[in-house]
Amino acid sequence: MAESNTSPNALDVMIRALKPLALSAAGRTGADIERLIREARQKARRERRKLTYSDIHAALTADQAALSPELVWRVAVHESGHALTRTMLGIGSVLTMSIGNGFGGFVESERSANTIENGDWLQKQIACKLAGRAAEKLIFGDTVIGSGGVEQSDLARATKLALDAETAFGLGQVHPLLYRSAEVQSSILSLDRELARNVNSRLEAAEALAMGLLSQNRQALLALATRLADVKVLDGVKVRELIDRHITSSTSGSWNAAS
Repeated sequence: MAESNTSPNALDVMIRALKPLALSAAGRTGADIERLIREARQKARRERRKLTYSDIHAALTADQAALSPELVWRVAVHESGHALTRTMLGIGSVLTMSIGNGFGGFVESERSANTIENGDWLQKQIACKLAGRAAEKLIFGDTVIGSGGVEQSDLARATKLALDAETAFGLGQVHPLLYRSAEVQSSILSLDRELARNVNSRLEAAEALAMGLLSQNRQALLALATRLADVKVLDGVKVRELIDRHITSSTSGSWNAAS
């Protein structure tokens, strides 16, 4: 094994310096990051100076600076709903939360090991997808349309999971053994009213699950959202610390079991 000329202390300093950049880049594609750094380098050249750490950080966080305080708070609550629900239901461990990056907010999580993917697990997954909307309803009394509208939205993903449960995963309320290919599911909800009702029932039950958990842990939700709105980026360790500090005693048993 080759020796390294970098001392442990120097390596720690390097890691501490690069971590904010890594967190700020969360949710972006490699192409996005490459483009932003290229633009920052071009700007530095026009100003006849070298590219600096501050240039790269400013490029990665420019979208955050463009958001109004009201929108930042709304996004922080939404993403905190996702993170809190995912954590407390034991679906996964949050790695990064961020605001900005060109599309509002982002939560990156790691799937829990040795997961038993049964009907209960699937319903919790759907609840996690709808937890951002649930958090908005709880705190603001309404939701923004950004959780729907496109194929990668929260609503689309939740609906896809609920539809798969009814048509492809053997969990359907009607004809559970009848497998229907995902390739023909795009219009099936418009054609089959009973299926649409069953899918919607799953979605409503999942939203109620998320809403109940968030209502019971409102202080944890607000604490997490307040911190995220302030710093714009949180790593998983900070998320865990905030949740541990603010969860209610009535849910601590299930939280400890899940974690």
